Amino acid sequence: MFAPPVPAASEPVLPAYVRAAGGVALRFGRVGSRTHRLDLSESGGYRARFPTTFDATSEAVLINTGGGMAGGDAMSVTVDLGPGSEAVVTTQAAEKIYRSQGADTRIETGLTVAAGASLAWVPQESILFSGARLNRRLAVDLAADARLVACESVFFGRSAMGESVARGALRDRWRIRREGTLVFAEDVRLEGAIAQTLGRSAIGAGARAVATILIAGGDLADRLEQVRALAEEAQSAAVELGAGLVSDLLIVRLLSPDAQALRRVLVTLLGHLTGRALPRTWST
Repeated sequence: MFAPPVPAASEPVLPAYVRAAGGVALRFGRVGSRTHRLDLSESGGYRARFPTTFDATSEAVLINTGGGMAGGDAMSVTVDLGPGSEAVVTTQAAEKIYRSQGADTRIETGLTVAAGASLAWVPQESILFSGARLNRRLAVDLAADARLVACESVFFGRSAMGESVARGALRDRWRIRREGTLVFAEDVRLEGAIAQTLGRSAIGAGARAVATILIAGGDLADRLEQVRALAEEAQSAAVELGAGLVSDLLIVRLLSPDAQALRRVLVTLLGHLTGRALPRTWST
């Protein structure tokens, strides 16, 4: 007698209590001629380390000891710079966003930059695996004369491994305020067939990696010229680059079908825009 096939067992959904949640809160202040870490709060599997620097700037490296994030995981980062302080904040490695069983991976970042302070927020890229669902939010509060270079990049799969993100979700929300007034707001939403969507000429033209850089304060016209001077080099590396001034901010966009090519251009560009070499974690 022929027996019908046994239905495949559905993938068990992990309970909420096994999901990772935590974050890091940093506060910097100027003491004499140098910037020092004044407060540090760490929770969950998230840590911060502070390499030695030889100038007035403090450097912080954020670490996810879990090695990546999955659906239902949540991370919160806050960075607060006091008046006249200078800091560079990066990550130890790229943040891997693994396949979700339905819940979003949530990353929330809050940056506060006081009068005369300068912050370079330069985390390494987030790598989305197929089936990942990333909900990322960046909120920035700037004093009138505060300076900021902020960069966020996303790689859709590991191109060296031949991966792509056939399906998934990305929600990326930016809110920038100066003296409490909203000066920049942006929401990006990709959901469903991401690779197919990015393949459309009006959206990504086949891009596998994208990045946004936002610069506030300083001589923006001069920085715009720096970016334009690098545009030809970027184009020869198969990286499309565009830049413009919006509400006293300089916005730079990059996209490429080659994630590593985009990363190389990004390293050069951020070095020019911050006026210093990127932290060593970018080259290890």
